[in-house]
Amino acid sequence: MKKVVFFLFIAMTLSCGRHDNKPGKEIITVSIEPFRYFVEAIGGNDFTINVMVPPGADPHVYEPYPDQVTKLSRSSAFISDGYMGFEKTWLNRFYETNSAMKHLALGDSINLISSPHSHGDEGVDPHFWVSPKSGLIMASSVKNFLTGLNPSHSAVYQANYDSLLLKIDSLDKRAERLFSSAANKAFMIFHPDLTYLARDYGLEQIPVEYEGKEPSPSHMRDLIDIARKDNIKVIFVQREFDEKAAKTIAQQVGAGLVTIDPLSGDWLRSTSDAIDAVYDSLEKSAKQQ
Repeated sequence: MKKVVFFLFIAMTLSCGRHDNKPGKEIITVSIEPFRYFVEAIGGNDFTINVMVPPGADPHVYEPYPDQVTKLSRSSAFISDGYMGFEKTWLNRFYETNSAMKHLALGDSINLISSPHSHGDEGVDPHFWVSPKSGLIMASSVKNFLTGLNPSHSAVYQANYDSLLLKIDSLDKRAERLFSSAANKAFMIFHPDLTYLARDYGLEQIPVEYEGKEPSPSHMRDLIDIARKDNIKVIFVQREFDEKAAKTIAQQVGAGLVTIDPLSGDWLRSTSDAIDAVYDSLEKSAKQQ
């Protein structure tokens, strides 16, 4: 019922809004803040970016506000993950508000990881952006997409892309160097945001969350046993999720909590910070064995 009322409101908003569009930059809507980073790094100031999921919100279950959908109705394009929970609920409705809007699903170019516990997102883990190797692919996809939207600026987009590529490639090489030398390979995290980072650099991610929910008492006991066996000294948490279960495990095994921010708008820095934090956690595990 809530969604029906919401879209009745949006329909009225859009019917009015289409008549008062002001000339200016084209709007590109993106699902999450990290995608904004790629559009701005390659497109410069050519576009106004409308982000659907604000910082601190859970993109698996988020419900957009009327103002966001109003901006969506005026967007030239939408850049989505393609497999995020809220997208599966809302994407068709978004296109009902703006059928002319062009679409890029960044997940379509990624070697996706199957996951039976991925909030019903078609059995696919949607967190592919948190890896430099995925970043290289996303940058290419965004560059080609923006060039199609604005061909007259293709040379600028190519130059910006080349500059971004150097930064991502440097981060990729640093991750390979760090993780190849790590004695331990396992790390524990509440929500499995680092699945692709683990896959791409030979690590083992141990998620606390199970099927998008807090772990059961029996699963908690299993996680505590695993943390002790693997000498886990750090458990990663994200501000979008409750830390209670992670804190309980940390207290039982003498580990600390470290917050990472995969949904940061500064993709390069947040990914670099995550790499450093995971490496540091592996080093702590190795030294205290």
